[in-house]
Amino acid sequence: MAQHSAQLIACHYCDLLQREIPLKKGRSASCSRCGAVLYRNATDSIDRTLAYTLAAAVLLVIANVFPIFAIEVQESSSAINLFGAVRSLWEQQMQIISLLVFLTTILIPALELITMIWLLLPLKFRRVPVGHTFILRMMRIVKPWGMVEVLLLGMLVSLVKLTSSFKVIPGVALWSFGGLTLLLAAVAASFSVRDVWVRLDRKPAAEVAA
Repeated sequence: MAQHSAQLIACHYCDLLQREIPLKKGRSASCSRCGAVLYRNATDSIDRTLAYTLAAAVLLVIANVFPIFAIEVQESSSAINLFGAVRSLWEQQMQIISLLVFLTTILIPALELITMIWLLLPLKFRRVPVGHTFILRMMRIVKPWGMVEVLLLGMLVSLVKLTSSFKVIPGVALWSFGGLTLLLAAVAASFSVRDVWVRLDRKPAAEVAA
């Protein structure tokens, strides 16, 4: 992550301290030593990231409420959602696995999206987010632990195996997890900590300190 201070910026690869230069919209600045991208002039990054985050939050709710898939055996069918899978693992004396699934696929993705919305929504309306420094630290801590894409891959493998023995009907949650994975990738690609600090630097010092 590039470290922003006044008009100086440190390369996140070689740590060379350089001065920022004005850029045209859509252009990027590279390190003069190693060539790594330092920052981009993406004036709509806050709005774009917020839109992706809100859409991802909706899909996360859908993915946790609706069935992942249904299995038909003879004339009866059984559907399961993610909370049901977590509860089933717990009841089968696999508490550690149940807890890991809950943390990495439900709680941490939810925290990641909530902190992102908490940070970006006030900035959208030119206000300073409460506790923005803590929120940025929290985002860095929780981000590596979100594993929605791993869960999606595991569900697809399970579906392929089950189709050889049962009739499997994909549920709304499965498609939602697919969309959620894409949106989380879009959030990560469009989010710029530098743009957040640039917005905050435009505020009065007393307001930012609050």
